[in-house]
Amino acid sequence: MTDEPNLLGDYVRARRELVTPEAAGIPAVGIRRVPGLRREEVAMLAGISADYYLRLEQGRDRNPSVQVLESLARVLRLDDDATAYLLRLGATRPRRRSDRRRPETVPAGIAQLVSTLPLPALVEDRYFDILAANPLATALSPRLAAGVNRLWGLFCDPADQALYPDWEETTEGAVAVFRQSIGTDTDDPRFVELVGGLCLRSPRFSRLWARHDVQVCEGAPMRFAHPQVGDLRLNAEKLHIGGTAGQMLVVLHPDPGTDSADKLALLASVARTPADAVS
Repeated sequence: MTDEPNLLGDYVRARRELVTPEAAGIPAVGIRRVPGLRREEVAMLAGISADYYLRLEQGRDRNPSVQVLESLARVLRLDDDATAYLLRLGATRPRRRSDRRRPETVPAGIAQLVSTLPLPALVEDRYFDILAANPLATALSPRLAAGVNRLWGLFCDPADQALYPDWEETTEGAVAVFRQSIGTDTDDPRFVELVGGLCLRSPRFSRLWARHDVQVCEGAPMRFAHPQVGDLRLNAEKLHIGGTAGQMLVVLHPDPGTDSADKLALLASVARTPADAVS
């Protein structure tokens, strides 16, 4: 046993509790006192001993073979992204010192690109801290601005929550992508501060975090209920910025010829208008 977080054990336990006996092909007989599968059922289906599986969950064995992890992924019905995450948790990693992280800076060329794009655009780090944003992004939402954490707005700001008609789906995906981006760096001071604060402030975040869902960061369509221009349907493209520690360029764009394209053009004109000129 060590004083390090038991990431592997926590993950397989959380996923075990989400798999029903029916999904695993096990007859649900009698009263079950645990959600999902029992430990011995997972062990049997994965072809390992119950005692060895218990050691994995308790953190007494933290480096199982790839074959064991792949068997567990099959039993726990993990998709490709979740399986890759499980394999990362089972890999040996050196203990690193938790120093205060240095402030991140956006590469100059990317910052210039963001400022000149005629679409809502921003740069965020792997903690969802926004490092740069153009005026059109901030016109879409005041929370899309440099110095703001996007997760904090999603879970703790009612005005920001009202911007997303599909809020439950949006928050579910955001937490899964966040867990994937953090990986095993759970001793990072920024991670501890952010997750601790969100768990205290948002029961929704706390529940989603406990599920241990993971999802690779990809572009996806999003809906916005903007208070000035109405409903917007935009595609969020997310591009990794080379030479950085996980920074992403996020660009929002409408499908051509749609009413969302017209509304975004109207929003752009509002963003270009000086505040004292708006009646």
